[in-house]
Amino acid sequence: MNIYVHRENKLRRWFTMWLDRKDGGIGELFAGDAVYIESWGPEYHGVDKIKLWFNEWNSRGRVERWDIRQFFHKEEQTVVEWAFRCAMTDGTIQSFDGLSLVRWNEAGQICFLQEFGCNENRYDPYAQGESPVFREERALWF
Repeated sequence: MNIYVHRENKLRRWFTMWLDRKDGGIGELFAGDAVYIESWGPEYHGVDKIKLWFNEWNSRGRVERWDIRQFFHKEEQTVVEWAFRCAMTDGTIQSFDGLSLVRWNEAGQICFLQEFGCNENRYDPYAQGESPVFREERALWF
């Protein structure tokens, strides 16, 4: 199997774990000293912290959609474009587009993953003319 297909399958497995709310092998997928950075700031160092975050987060929220749009590969790096939606137990619903930058170690494990988020409710502030008109809304957390 092509190395890139193998990496794509691992990332699909990671997304499926969130959708299923079940650890399907986080310890195998991530290197022991992996770093994971969420788009809005939290940073987790080590596979044990990644597992802790996964389990704790799933106790207060549910990923409803995490659709992969495409992959890009270059040497030991992969970028995956995706669309995400979650519902938290407090009623908050978040939906956004994003990218994950992934670096792989020699053992084929994720050693670094950083997410980048983008508001899915985009608009043209110049649709009415040369002066921008911005929406009166609170910016999302990223």
